[in-house]
Amino acid sequence: MINNDLNLFLSNLNVFYRKLQNYHWNIKGADFFTIHAKLEEYYDDINEQIDEVAEHILMLGGQPLGTLKDYLDTTQIKEAQNQKVCTETVFNEILKDLKTLSENATKIKEEADNENKYTTSSLMDEYLEDYSKKTWMITQMLMK
Repeated sequence: MINNDLNLFLSNLNVFYRKLQNYHWNIKGADFFTIHAKLEEYYDDINEQIDEVAEHILMLGGQPLGTLKDYLDTTQIKEAQNQKVCTETVFNEILKDLKTLSENATKIKEEADNENKYTTSSLMDEYLEDYSKKTWMITQMLMK
């Protein structure tokens, strides 16, 4: 059961990664340079998480999903469109996706704690802290 939830999380991370990269390429507006760099930072962070989660699934004796078809068939995150996009739209979408990832990580953490899989629980703690901080920072940026 925990490997299934980890694979769902892995799928969500992979689609989120591609979405962030799409936004990185298609951001427009006066704050282009700042947001372009921030999105690269975000997708680099997610890329590290993808590798950690896939390797963690292997450590637990499972098999990580590895194809784009697998990810698209299981993801809860909506892909970005291939079009120019403004900062507010991008960050409102990122907030939604961070909420989804936080919900995934919370569920996995709870299962891991129940099954005494503390390394899994600890890994989810790191991600929950990261998503929480990003959510707070983005919310502050979007305030008017």
